[in-house]
Amino acid sequence: MSYLVLARKSRPQSFDEVVGQQTVVRTLKNALVQNRVPHGLIFSGIRGTGKTTLARIMAKALNCEQGPTPTPCNTCRSCKEIASGSSVDLHEIDGASNRGIQEIRDLKEKIRFMPTSARFKIIIIDEVHMLTTEAFNALLKTLEEPPDHVYFMFATTELHKVPVTILSRCQRYELQRVGHRELADHFARLAVSEGISIEPAAIELIVREAAGSVRDGLSLLDQVFSYCGNEVTAEEVAEVLGLVSHRVIADLSEALLAGDLVEAMKQLTEVYVYGMNIKRFGNELLVWFRNLILCSLHKQPDRILDLPEEDVVRLSETAARYSLQTLSALFKILLEGLEKANHSSQPRLAMEMAFIQAVQVGDVQPVTELLTRLDTVLAGGRLAVPTAGYPQKDERKPTDSVPPRTVPPQQKDNAELLVHKKPPQAKIEKKSKHKVREKQPEKDSLQTEEETGPVRNPVEKQSPISEEIKPAIPSSQKRDIRREWPDFIEYVRDRKPWMAATLQKADSVALEQEKLVIHYEESADCTLLKNQEHVRPLTEFALDFFQQPFTLAFKVADDGSCEADPNGAISPKEERKALARDPLVLAALDVFNGQVGDIRVGPRFRTPMNGESVDKGKLKE
Repeated sequence: MSYLVLARKSRPQSFDEVVGQQTVVRTLKNALVQNRVPHGLIFSGIRGTGKTTLARIMAKALNCEQGPTPTPCNTCRSCKEIASGSSVDLHEIDGASNRGIQEIRDLKEKIRFMPTSARFKIIIIDEVHMLTTEAFNALLKTLEEPPDHVYFMFATTELHKVPVTILSRCQRYELQRVGHRELADHFARLAVSEGISIEPAAIELIVREAAGSVRDGLSLLDQVFSYCGNEVTAEEVAEVLGLVSHRVIADLSEALLAGDLVEAMKQLTEVYVYGMNIKRFGNELLVWFRNLILCSLHKQPDRILDLPEEDVVRLSETAARYSLQTLSALFKILLEGLEKANHSSQPRLAMEMAFIQAVQVGDVQPVTELLTRLDTVLAGGRLAVPTAGYPQKDERKPTDSVPPRTVPPQQKDNAELLVHKKPPQAKIEKKSKHKVREKQPEKDSLQTEEETGPVRNPVEKQSPISEEIKPAIPSSQKRDIRREWPDFIEYVRDRKPWMAATLQKADSVALEQEKLVIHYEESADCTLLKNQEHVRPLTEFALDFFQQPFTLAFKVADDGSCEADPNGAISPKEERKALARDPLVLAALDVFNGQVGDIRVGPRFRTPMNGESVDKGKLKE
C-alpha cells in the first residue's frame, strides 16, 4: 500500500477529534441531539480548517446505525463506508470540475430515489462557489424544498461568491483560523504518535508557517519528518522550509529602531545570502513591527497576540523603549518602501533604501508636544530643554528684554508681513540714524507733556516705516512689471479666472508715476474691471504680487471711457500704509531688528473674526 500522508491519516473521524472550531462543533452536536438539523448547510473558511471534514462527520452522524447521534460509532457499516468513501448514498462533488447545469440536472435525478442502504442521501459539494449561475439557479427550488431523505452540505473558501439566494436557503457556519496553541499541541501529539522527537522551537516555526491552517501545517510537518528523520531541530526546520527565525527579525527591527544602519544591512545581507524570498522576508518584518505597535497599545499583549511566550516578552521589552509615534512612523516608512521592493526588478536595493530612510526617522515627538512648546515660545517663556553640563537659567540681559505688550485680538491676525532680518551693517546704520534724529530739534520736543499728551512709545518713534511705507520695501524685492505680467495673470487666475481672462486681452502694461496703466484696444474689454467692486480686489492682487505702492489706471486706444473708480484703487494702498504703522508690526521690527518685506491684503489672507472680515497675517523672521 502506498504511503498515506499525515493530512489524510490524521483526518478527524468524530466531532471530538476536530482541532479548534469549538463553536461550530457545539452547534452541530446540539442540532443532532435536538433533531434540528437543517436540510442545507454551508461551511466557509480558509483552506485546511475542516470544512469537508465536518461535512463528512455530519454524514456519519446522520446515517449511523446508532443515530442520528452526535457521537457516531465508526464501527457500523454506514460509518465505515463513509470513512472509506465507498458509500453509495454519499455523493461528494467537486464544484470546480462539475460546475455546469448538466451536472446539477443529473444530481437532481439521483436524489429523486430513496437511499439504497443508509438512512439519508447526503450531497456534499466542495468549492461550491465555482458553480455557474445557471447551475445555482437549477439548484434553487430543490434546495428550498428538498425531499425528506436528502441533506445538502456545501463547502467554500469564498463565501462572497455564492449567490444570496443560495445563502438564504442554508445555515452558514464560518470556520476560523485554528489558534497557535491548539495547532502546536496537535502537531506535538502527531510527532509522538509517529515516534519522532521534535523541538518546541521547531514546532513553533511550523505553526507560524501554517498560519492557522491544519492541512498546511500537516503538509509541512510531513516534509520536515522526511528531511530530518527521527530528530527534528529548529535549525533544520528553518533550513528545509527556507524560513528566517524570529530572532533574526527581532535583531533587525531593534537595529532599525536604534538607528544602527550597519547592523541592519548586515542582517539583510545574511538573509539574502541564505536565499530567502525578499518579499516574504519583508512581510514578516512588517508583521513584527505591527506586533510592536500592538504591544505598545495594550498592557496585556499576550491576549491579542497568538505568539510564543518568548516572542511576546521580547516584543514587550522593545516596545517599552520607544514611543508609539516612533514605531508608527517607522512602520509607515517600511510599508511604503517594502511595497516598492515587491514590484521592483531590484528588490534588495529598494529594501536597502527603505532601511536608510527608516534609520533617519529618529525619535518622533508628538504634535501636541511640539505645539505646546511653540505656545511657550510665543508667550515669551523659555523651553526647559535639559542639557548636560549647562545650567538651566535665563541668561538674557535686562536691556535685551522687551516688556510684554497687550495686543488686541483684532491686531494679532492682521495682514501678512514678512519681516526680513538685516545684516549686521544695516543694524549699525540704523542705530546711527537714530542718534542723528535725537540730536535734531523737533517741534514736539519744545512742548510740555501737558500740551502734547502722553509721550509716544519709543519703538514707534524709531521705526523706519512710521512715516511712509515706500522706503521700507527693498528694491530687490520689487518685481518687474512687464516681465512678470504673465505670471501675474496666472496669479489672478488662481483667484478669479474671469478677471485673468480679461487681463489677457490687454495690449500692453506700464508703470507711469506710481500708476499701473493697463492699455486696451476697446473700452468694452475693461468695462467690468473699472467697477469699484472689481477694481479693489484687482488692486489688492497687484499690490500683493508686485509689492509696489501704485494705483490702477486704464487707457483705451479708441478714446473710450474706461476710468477706474479712484476710491476702489486708492483704498488698498491706504490700507497697506495703515498696516505698516500697526503697533504690533512696529514692535516686531524693533524686536527682530528687521524691516517690512511683503505686505499682503488680498482676500485670500482674510478670515472672519467677530462677524467682520479682517486681515490675517503672520510675522516671519
